[in-house]
Amino acid sequence: MVILIVITSHGTLGETGHKTGYWLEELAAPYMAFKAAGAEIVLASPMGGKPPVDPRSTEEASLTPACRKFLKDREAQAALADTLPLAAVRASDYDAVFYPGGHGPLWDLAVDDDSIALIEEMFDSGRVVAAVCHGPAVLRDARKADGQPLVAGLKLTGFTNAEEQAVGLTAVVPFSLEDELRAKGGLFEQGDNFQPHAVVSGKLVTGQNPASSEAVAKEILKLLRR
Repeated sequence: MVILIVITSHGTLGETGHKTGYWLEELAAPYMAFKAAGAEIVLASPMGGKPPVDPRSTEEASLTPACRKFLKDREAQAALADTLPLAAVRASDYDAVFYPGGHGPLWDLAVDDDSIALIEEMFDSGRVVAAVCHGPAVLRDARKADGQPLVAGLKLTGFTNAEEQAVGLTAVVPFSLEDELRAKGGLFEQGDNFQPHAVVSGKLVTGQNPASSEAVAKEILKLLRR
């Protein structure tokens, strides 16, 4: 099985002057789970090269065992330092695509034409499409073959309004992830704040927050093994 992980290239947190990017745990936990399962893993980003990491996610308090393993994994670090440009990616080469979050995707991947086309092709061909935390923002503008919003009628989750409020960024983010997915007809589900919660709807897998990353990876692997 070949799994594509698409990471944000956006590193600025709105007009705050602070940095953002991908959230380390949301990349590290799935990557290590995929590697343990024997999957071939390819990393890509809109701009290619090394994507920005949210510095808060690399602080000691945020480092999980998976994060520590990932940071010491030479193969993972080499791939992360030289991600493929998203425009060079072909959907037909992959069995699944996974989007980690961090706030970065709200600014770039949510509106990236290459990403949207990739998701639409993967979904239309019956392959696994997955995202965690703010990663489901990439689904907002994607459409099914009949022109309907891709998320319409599908169960899904993502970083909730309550969680955004809890981290104090409601007025900073360009849009509410929960509100946008609901507006597109997504059947948005949520668990308790910052607790693991993964949702599977056909070949779509979504997770609510960083703590959901490992659960999302496990669901992806289940689908790929069927």
